Parts: sequence; structure tokens; C-alpha cells
Amino acid sequence: MFAGMDEPTYRRSHFLPRTRDGKIAIGAFLALFLLAMPPVTHAVLNRIEPTVLGVPFLYVALLAIYCSLIGVLVWALRRGV
Repeated sequence: MFAGMDEPTYRRSHFLPRTRDGKIAIGAFLALFLLAMPPVTHAVLNRIEPTVLGVPFLYVALLAIYCSLIGVLVWALRRGV
């Protein structure tokens, strides 16, 4: 064979989480992201009448979901995932 290429090396995909914290981060991010998608937002969160400080419930719920998504990313960054 060629010099330095005696055995092929197989690298794991960087798309798959390698650690327990990575699996937790992926699971939490996907679960929260699913809450921001149309089936949930149209069926569950689409409420105009209940307001929070004058803001419709949908906007408050989406703000909480998006802030949680950012929180998961910051947590993963601090953990070194």
C-alpha cells in the first residue's frame, strides 16, 4: 500500500452526538423546536384572547420557546458539547 496508509481509519460522523450531554442537548433542542412548529402553534398556542400584559398568548409562548432554544445552545456551549 501507500506510505502511511496501511489501514483505513473510520471517523464517526460529526452529526451524531458522542457524549451524554450531547444527546441531552440534541433531544432538548429538538423537543423545543417541535413546539415552535405549525402543528403545535396552530392547534395549541394560537390563542388570541388570553393576554399576558396586553400581549397575545401566542407571542409570549413563542418568546419563551425561542429563549429556551437559545438557553439550550448556551448550555451546550458551556458544557463543551
